[in-house]
Amino acid sequence: MALPPAPASVVAAEEKASGAHQRSHARTPKHPRHHGSFKLFLSIAPFLLLVVLFSYLPLLGWVYSLFDFRPARGLANSEFVGLQWFRMLVQSPTQLHQILRVLANTLGMSFLGIATSVLPLGFAVLLNEIQAKWFKNLVQTLTTLPNFISWVLVYMIAFALFSSTGMVNSTMLSLGLIDVPIKFLDSESHVWLKMTAWGLWKGLGWGSIMYLAAISGIDQSLYESAKVDGAGRFRTMWSITIPQLLPTYFVLLMLSVANILNNGMEQYYVFQNAFNKEHIEVLDLYVYNIGMGGNNLSLATAISMLKSLISVALLLTVNGLSKRLRGTSLI
Repeated sequence: MALPPAPASVVAAEEKASGAHQRSHARTPKHPRHHGSFKLFLSIAPFLLLVVLFSYLPLLGWVYSLFDFRPARGLANSEFVGLQWFRMLVQSPTQLHQILRVLANTLGMSFLGIATSVLPLGFAVLLNEIQAKWFKNLVQTLTTLPNFISWVLVYMIAFALFSSTGMVNSTMLSLGLIDVPIKFLDSESHVWLKMTAWGLWKGLGWGSIMYLAAISGIDQSLYESAKVDGAGRFRTMWSITIPQLLPTYFVLLMLSVANILNNGMEQYYVFQNAFNKEHIEVLDLYVYNIGMGGNNLSLATAISMLKSLISVALLLTVNGLSKRLRGTSLI
């Protein structure tokens, strides 16, 4: 049975309401989320510009590796030699020997740094267990301050303490413990261990900050449940704190492996001398010595370019391993 037609007033009211609903939709922005995303992009745009200026724009300098560049002549008047410098790295026995020596120093110190990377984690765990807040803040401050000291000042401290006329040798000579000053700085023995020790002294407190931040984010109910079960402080550290910090540690470890060729040069530059140069010259310092000391900017650019490409390959490899083993990627 068919329904009777609706009154005209009812139909007019429905049409009016439908028109108002459509107009309200027309006034509503179609993509409010996109508008907010654009504002967020504008807020980070200055930082992206700095990254482009200081990280990507200098890559245009890789073109110097294709020329026999001489600063006095400029790039436009320098001879184009193609891949000559790259071929020389593998065809010249002398150059190949130097590269292998430098790589051995670089990898040796990097592996020592990776082996000692667990020490900031242990230091953070032990520091977190200090009950006296003032003492905890004092220790954290004193161990973090060396990070803000330049390597030039660090070498001045090392020279004042460990040179032939430094405090350590003078004290040992006055006590009759030694007859001849020990050459701590101008010696080729145990150079890798010395550099690792100085780097650890400078970065231990700073490296523990990230772990302390991770500790503050651990669910406190885990500690309360452990105390109810009768667990002591060492048991809670071993069973709760350390396992909760392991994901952070593995991420930092993988990043360290990806940057295994990037030792920096400041530390090794100030500590190098004629006695330890064979064992302290890492890849970054070698590039500096060739480019600035040997006045061969083209060869230094070629070596630096290969180092960057290998570092990117290592980063992608470590990222793939992280995604396969942990289910999450680094980049």
